[in-house]
Amino acid sequence: MNDMFVKRASLLAGLCLAAGVAVAQPAPVSARAAGAPASSTRSIDSIVAVVNDSVITRKELDARIEEAKHQLTLAKRPIPDADMLQRQVLEQMIVTQVQLQRAKEDGIVVKDADVEQALQRIAADNRLSVDQYKARLQQAGVPWDAFRKEVREQIILARLRDREVDSQIQVSESEINTFLAAQRGATATPSETEYRISEILVKFPDGATPEQIDAAQKKASEALEKAKAGGDFAALAKQYSDAADAANGGDMGYRIPERIPDLYLNQVQKLQPGTLVPQVLRSNNGFHVIKLVETRKQGGDQGMTVPQIHARHILIRVGDGVSEAQARQKLADFKAQIEAGKADFADLARKNSVDGSAAQGGDLGWISPGETVPAFERAMSELKDGQISDPVRSEYGYHLIQVLGHRESQVSGDQERNLAMQELRGRKAEQQYRDWLQQLRDSAYVDYRLNTAQQ
Repeated sequence: MNDMFVKRASLLAGLCLAAGVAVAQPAPVSARAAGAPASSTRSIDSIVAVVNDSVITRKELDARIEEAKHQLTLAKRPIPDADMLQRQVLEQMIVTQVQLQRAKEDGIVVKDADVEQALQRIAADNRLSVDQYKARLQQAGVPWDAFRKEVREQIILARLRDREVDSQIQVSESEINTFLAAQRGATATPSETEYRISEILVKFPDGATPEQIDAAQKKASEALEKAKAGGDFAALAKQYSDAADAANGGDMGYRIPERIPDLYLNQVQKLQPGTLVPQVLRSNNGFHVIKLVETRKQGGDQGMTVPQIHARHILIRVGDGVSEAQARQKLADFKAQIEAGKADFADLARKNSVDGSAAQGGDLGWISPGETVPAFERAMSELKDGQISDPVRSEYGYHLIQVLGHRESQVSGDQERNLAMQELRGRKAEQQYRDWLQQLRDSAYVDYRLNTAQQ
């Protein structure tokens, strides 16, 4: 299963449960709202947008808007005004729809078994069994069938991205060499400086009239003036921008110069981090307000280092006569005995753990990021030296984890080159995915019918 999907699905679940799951990029969620009535009752449903050969209805849009409000409330974030929220949610739905259409054209199909496996991993990532997780969702008003449908869609989108973008990424040996040389303090080339840019794009349609172009320019200028006056750029992007990344505050992420449009690059290279391009920029499809958020450059006179955690654990599997409740209670009793000084962690691991580390008293040695399953890694990373976790659920069963130490470890040889390749692949993939997604969206036929749908 694609790890990116696991992260996205964890976010989906975390927002519903307010569980605070740490993830990368958010995906639109409709699970809760799919089983709930729309915010305003309509006797006849209407079409708010046509996307190629499919439609988005008012009922679907209202459901997504209600879900977005629910998520923002759980996250304790302000809810935009109704028109702005409606525009942002509809754009997210359009982008999702064009991706699902492309996936169908590509013949991407997700089996029920894949969905079940994903649900198990999501539940484990939240330290719950599937039944517990299902109950928590129901308490939050999230229909299980709707949640399953959303998970299936997220798997489809992840596989589409892997096919169309991630699998096409190539990292050359020279790129790895340059990256590692920069890590060790060698002279950096201009391409090793990365720029994190945020944008506000105010579009005008193809064949726009002078009046439409003038209106778009005035809107962009208004956004720029508010940003210059100290306004929050991310909030302004959500309010003014027509770009696909508006919901993320206009953040385009880090890009090397070769991946930045010349229109932007010529300006941002003159800026200090945290400052704005002083004037509105015009391209073929609209007006742009650009901010250079920050820059970064690899450096240092040492090789690559990674944070490592020395940990040990006791694993109790569920099944073969051991229930979820029994496994949790057994580990909870072990923790109480250890903390009371009545038992030794290593002895309990040798006698009770079903993991291969039992003979070593549960000692897993020094663990680097990514070497354990997400639920285990997240729980382990929250512990201080000497601290013992509560029982932690993973797909393997329940764990009692103790952290023995933290350190930064230098890597070398094949491991160093592999880490460098992963880092470079990740950067390239994110940049190319954004570009691909924008191209896919721009190539779609979209007919907005919000005004007629509201009548």
